[in-house]
Amino acid sequence: MKCDVVIVGAGPAGIFTALELVRKGAPREIVLVEKGRPVQQRHCPKAQTGHCVNCKPCCHITTGFSGAGAFSDGKLSLSCEVGGELPELIGADLAQQMIDYTDGIYLEFGADPHVEGVGQPEKVKQIRRRAIRAGLKLVDCPIRHLGTEKAQEIYYAIQQYLEEKGVQMLFGADCEDLIVENGRCVGVTVHRAGDPGKDRQEIRAAHTVIAAGRRGAGWLEGLCRVHGVERSSGNVDIGVRVEVRNEIMEEVNEVLYESKLIGYPAPFKNKVRTFCQNPGGFVSQENYDNDLAVVNGHSYKETKSSNTNLSILCTHHFRVPFDRPIDYARKVGELTNMLGAGHILVQRYGDILDGKRTWQEELSRSNLRPTLPDAVAGDITSAMPYRTMTNIINFIQAVDQVVPGFASSETLLYSPELKFYSNRIEMDPQFHTSLPGLACLGDSSGWTRGLMMASVMGVLMGRRLASEGD
Repeated sequence: MKCDVVIVGAGPAGIFTALELVRKGAPREIVLVEKGRPVQQRHCPKAQTGHCVNCKPCCHITTGFSGAGAFSDGKLSLSCEVGGELPELIGADLAQQMIDYTDGIYLEFGADPHVEGVGQPEKVKQIRRRAIRAGLKLVDCPIRHLGTEKAQEIYYAIQQYLEEKGVQMLFGADCEDLIVENGRCVGVTVHRAGDPGKDRQEIRAAHTVIAAGRRGAGWLEGLCRVHGVERSSGNVDIGVRVEVRNEIMEEVNEVLYESKLIGYPAPFKNKVRTFCQNPGGFVSQENYDNDLAVVNGHSYKETKSSNTNLSILCTHHFRVPFDRPIDYARKVGELTNMLGAGHILVQRYGDILDGKRTWQEELSRSNLRPTLPDAVAGDITSAMPYRTMTNIINFIQAVDQVVPGFASSETLLYSPELKFYSNRIEMDPQFHTSLPGLACLGDSSGWTRGLMMASVMGVLMGRRLASEGD
């Protein structure tokens, strides 16, 4: 197969690359390769079974058109201060301009025009004042909440639009390798997802775009090693998903919707932050290709729970000689899964302080009922590194000064929450890598974190390709 542009990964970065190419009227033949399924075929069986069945060849929540982010909380952060380090590469002013432009595209395809976290500056000041006293930084960011179920409708509309415009989509296709000839990337080899021996083919293209998402960061790191693509080891985030009653988070949920707090707790002074807050949301499980179960959170537009969940992530930056932070985080996750017999572990905060594991009968007597029913009560501290766990405990105590009751003995901590974006591809502001013909976008590139910034990167890539000749 031959085409002008081959895009590996149908998450936001890949989708918006194709979308901007089409919107600019570029006469390009585009092939979009995705190992998962189309939006309308992405259904998690857990709604019927009540437990994760570990779908094969890949998890329906983490793979498929629109990627993993759209099937979690579906939030668009509308500030360039949030979403990764892309502004360092292209400049903050351009990043904000592109956020505004890309947000307009989401609105065209049906996003809710209401923006969360604006209009109450005095209340924001009160929350920030408490954060400062606790030694934390509050980043108040406007949020457009798509909602997990509404995001699926929006991305389905985009999928239909791209199909109508002639973008060829290969679903159930796993990218195996790059095709490199005479020092230039000229395409990719693919095969049937989960079965390397079936339907193997070459897709040759003038331009190859890898947008494999956060779950594809480790795979892309391997490709970079094989083909000598310049990269550096960035940060890796290891943490927990915290769940509390809505009553505890009521003020923050109403005023900010998502409270982004950052701290550097003693004694280690690692960066610790909150991420992906879901008012009235549900804790969820995602499975990666090597059967690694990780925890995440969903937030629906209509269906609400009595709880709010958010992640607390501790950033680790490793230095020479170690350069495999993704493997390190994966090992932490595997050890946690081992203790939970393949399931997510959950523990009460009070039990952690008391040095004991949590038992299932204790959860059933609590005011706070877990929204992930098949999580296994246990002891996450038996798997979590001491440095990480100490940082998280001290950070929770600081957040309690901002949100009284956050450090309640009943507060639930789920593990593992892992973010794989530590492989950062070296590139220029036009996203050229050290391998001619290859561009890398989105969370797998190490430059973005989240739906909006990944979408922005795709828009910029589409514009570059539209303006270039073959």
